[in-house]
Amino acid sequence: MANTVHIDIVSAEHEIYSGEATTLFAPAVMGEVGITPGHTALLTRLAPGVVRVQTADDDAEQTFYVSGGILEVQPTVVTVLSDTAMRAEDLDEKAVLEAREAAERAFHEQDARIDYAQAQARLAETAAQLRALRHLRKRSGRS
Repeated sequence: MANTVHIDIVSAEHEIYSGEATTLFAPAVMGEVGITPGHTALLTRLAPGVVRVQTADDDAEQTFYVSGGILEVQPTVVTVLSDTAMRAEDLDEKAVLEAREAAERAFHEQDARIDYAQAQARLAETAAQLRALRHLRKRSGRS
């Protein structure tokens, strides 16, 4: 068996992924981090973005979207905890584009009732979802 680490990706609703992997890439708030077996212990916040898991079987890569959260690295287990997490292939591009347009409209309106921080956070989430979809397309050879 290849040198692996156990990965768990969990959302507030359910477990998204659990399995052995050779590498995990995640969007930490200070930049992307790569985790391999034997990585030192780590606890860091995640930004909205793409989590990539390279599995031991044929170095296949799985792609996930996370809305942010926490990454915990222990000697034999890596855990991604996120309010919202989903497989990239489960994202609905049309819904993401519509949500982005609504967030952009809310952000640019001159109405004082708008919560700009919330609109900006929603824009960041939809941008991360679109990055996940683009990464999935690029990996599968679809345009």
